[in-house]
Amino acid sequence: MDEKKQYEELIRTIDYHMDRYYNQDAPEITDFAYDQLMLQLKAMEKEHPEWVTPDSPTQKVGGTTKREAGVEVVHNVPMLSIQDVFTEEEVTAWVESVQRVHPDARFSVEEKIDGLSMTLRYQDGALTLAETRGNGLVGEDVTQNALVIPDVARQIGLPGYVELRGEVYMSHADFERFNEQQEEAGKRTAANPRNLAAGTLRQLDSRVVRQRGLKMFVFNVQDARDNGVDLMESHGKSLQILQDNGIACVRHTVCGTPEQVLEAIHAIGESRGDLPYDLDGAVVKIDQVAYRADFPAGSKYSAGHIAYKYPPEEKEVVIDRIEVNVGRTGKMTFRAIFREPVRLCGTNVQKATLHNADFIRSMGISEGCTAICRKQGEIIPAIVRVVKQTGQEYRAPDHCPVCGAALTKDEDTSDIYCDNPSCPAQLKRTLAYFVGKDAMDIKNFGSKYINALVEQGYIRNIPDIYRLHEHREELIEKGILGKEKNTDKILAAIEGSKQNAPDQLLTGFAIRNVGRISARQIMKHYGSLWELAEAGEEELVQLPDVGEITARSICHFFRDEENRAMLRELTDMGVNMDAADREAGSRTLEGLTIVATGTLEHFGRKEIGEYIEKHGGKSTGSVSKKTSYLVAGENAGSKLDKARSLGIPVITEQELIRMAEGGEPEAAAAGKQ
Repeated sequence: MDEKKQYEELIRTIDYHMDRYYNQDAPEITDFAYDQLMLQLKAMEKEHPEWVTPDSPTQKVGGTTKREAGVEVVHNVPMLSIQDVFTEEEVTAWVESVQRVHPDARFSVEEKIDGLSMTLRYQDGALTLAETRGNGLVGEDVTQNALVIPDVARQIGLPGYVELRGEVYMSHADFERFNEQQEEAGKRTAANPRNLAAGTLRQLDSRVVRQRGLKMFVFNVQDARDNGVDLMESHGKSLQILQDNGIACVRHTVCGTPEQVLEAIHAIGESRGDLPYDLDGAVVKIDQVAYRADFPAGSKYSAGHIAYKYPPEEKEVVIDRIEVNVGRTGKMTFRAIFREPVRLCGTNVQKATLHNADFIRSMGISEGCTAICRKQGEIIPAIVRVVKQTGQEYRAPDHCPVCGAALTKDEDTSDIYCDNPSCPAQLKRTLAYFVGKDAMDIKNFGSKYINALVEQGYIRNIPDIYRLHEHREELIEKGILGKEKNTDKILAAIEGSKQNAPDQLLTGFAIRNVGRISARQIMKHYGSLWELAEAGEEELVQLPDVGEITARSICHFFRDEENRAMLRELTDMGVNMDAADREAGSRTLEGLTIVATGTLEHFGRKEIGEYIEKHGGKSTGSVSKKTSYLVAGENAGSKLDKARSLGIPVITEQELIRMAEGGEPEAAAAGKQ
């Protein structure tokens, strides 16, 4: 790949991760990894300035407006980002460059809180508008939600117009409280406080915002007029005035020399583990506001600011023992348990996940060794290196620690498996997955009931689920599924699931490497599960998206006599094994990979996926070079931008329907002219 193509591919990668971070509040890589991508891009643009366009990630703020959470607002003052630096030498060089122009320049060193920006507009002391950053130029109105954040003052003692910018965040205590409540309710937990804070501020119901306990620190005066005090002269003095008026402001230290700036940065860094909130750096600002304009940093970054990014926090730990558990698919999972807990990124940590036995051996990890632990992305504890070995090599178990069955090693990976389908450690997870939404989708029948039924001996395998009706009176008497009405509702849902499509049943078997999408694709080629059960590896690898490992896993499952006996039992019980007529839906979309985005007129997200697949196409959730068409509805976002950047045809919902009926979309026709 030539250098220009590498540059374009890097931009697409960064744009994707920008969207995950700013718009979806679901980053897939660490801040450190993202920063490294940006540094690589900046280096390439420095070498080739002629390549730089206004759409480059170095020239724009990452977020886009989320219309569903409020009304769009054009910012009075652009809400830009801050230029990142990663070494103390860079900090010193920047401070010295400012003082060469303005020898009397002072600097405010502040905590860079890991949250999301919000601007507050006040007129004659009353809050009139709260707005998110969005794309830096246009955000969204979140005033009603801001009003229930205790740190947001409805009234301030300053007349005229005042515009303040701050950071909305969630404390560790409120984050942990939320996750505890989610776990108790059997719901999905949040990944980190920043993502949860971002999602909370965009809620449509302000009562949810109040319950979750968001907080805010003001860190800048964006604009001020006609209020009798000069809030736009000295940054430090303006923050003091705001604090005197009861406004929560970011912790800051005013410095006069590069040495003092570094000392303040060190002090913030040393306090990170004791703060009730997360930081992602320290901000250095020119205190004299008028001087900032002399140091522009481009269209993306605020003038007169830099942000120092701390290296990932690391702590030394002694690994007391290596704990082995069994996952849902039977894979052995390994975890290091520390002799004493350590404080990392504001939380106590006493364990870290280890990838597999080969990783443990390659790192020199053993019980009793001393190692360095780091939170990857400031979220997931990980062992990054061993600093004192014991001289002993770790030996992974060769028998399942739960059921005692012999373990097998995957030929193509480092993973070790227990292949005993009746292993108690797997049973509850396997059954919960079988009845779950991605598989048989048996309504109201979750892990809570599965666990109770397994523990009391009513369920020992999948067919036992379909025998529960035989124990109806006992179940009602013991209240295992609740009272009579709820018990009958669940039993009816179990009975109804017998008519599900066989791809759902195939998914529910939890065969290694066969998930919901792949199961659906596989069953397009077979008339029944029994037909699939007779297929050989050579036949299976000819199917789209089925590799050797997946084919081997399917054959291994259906060659096992216990699994074939289970299939016979389910067949005798009336569970559907036969696919619907494969010609019932036309094959007009066969060979096409289609992504849908935005709000559609006739379909929901699930329905359009089913429509595409009914007509032979493949429905996926993300745009890539393999995408054939993007179906774009109203408010199409980053997927539309990515499709255009890759040259992928964009069609309407009506054009998709025309294609499914055998016609040709206008986008395709236009491409032929």
